[in-house]
Amino acid sequence: MADPTPVFDDLRAESDELDRLVAELSPDQWSLATPAPGWSIAHQIAHLAWTDHAALLAVTDADAFAKEVEKALASPESFVDDGAEEGARKPPAEILAEWRTGRKALADALSAAPKGARFPWYGPPMAAASMASARLMETWAHGQDVADTLGVVRTPTGRLRHVARIGVRARDYAFGVNGLTPPAEEFRVEVVGPDGTTWAYGPDDASQRVTGPALDFCLLVTRRAHRADLAVRADGEDAERWLDIAQAFAGPPGAGRGASAAKGDGQ
Repeated sequence: MADPTPVFDDLRAESDELDRLVAELSPDQWSLATPAPGWSIAHQIAHLAWTDHAALLAVTDADAFAKEVEKALASPESFVDDGAEEGARKPPAEILAEWRTGRKALADALSAAPKGARFPWYGPPMAAASMASARLMETWAHGQDVADTLGVVRTPTGRLRHVARIGVRARDYAFGVNGLTPPAEEFRVEVVGPDGTTWAYGPDDASQRVTGPALDFCLLVTRRAHRADLAVRADGEDAERWLDIAQAFAGPPGAGRGASAAKGDGQ
């Protein structure tokens, strides 16, 4: 079994990077609208705190987490927005403090988890490393919303490997959540990381392929940018279809980002 420590360290680093982005914001800036409709920066951080709390329950109190799942099943279309809205009503300093406390508690719980343990989630049960990867993916994605709102261009890091891997593994989920039958064959996915190395997934002799920069692929599978604005390319009919619907996160796909003005005008 691989040592999960690196992904735990990467999750902390990703969270710390976003923390630095919001720590000195004014109350007015916390109220700025982000690209997610109806969500301010306060909603984005409150959502991360809310999800970290749910993950902590999954790791430490399965019965309590089961009650959270019941709430989700009772309001599948709104429970995520409801959680973010409730948290966003709090003062920014309180939101930030709760996120910091909650993410540390989760990190400690994941690090202390027994080897081989699997924990319940809204989808299939996950091992501690998988839980950490999922939290990193979401932290990075919501951090992108915050960065875009503030006009900050983030430097991509090797931590994108976790996001890319989840995006590839979630291929069949993306087809299913859009009412489509997943392809029978695997795709070959080759993306170029920030350091110039290629991250490859799937059989080398696959007839359908996806290629491009890792950053662009991660923006695509987290639905933080429109495909038309990204240098991700597909070879094969099913691979082409996947790039239109790919998502690395659980839940309904949502509208996603629109194309930029230049692309939207057909340029």
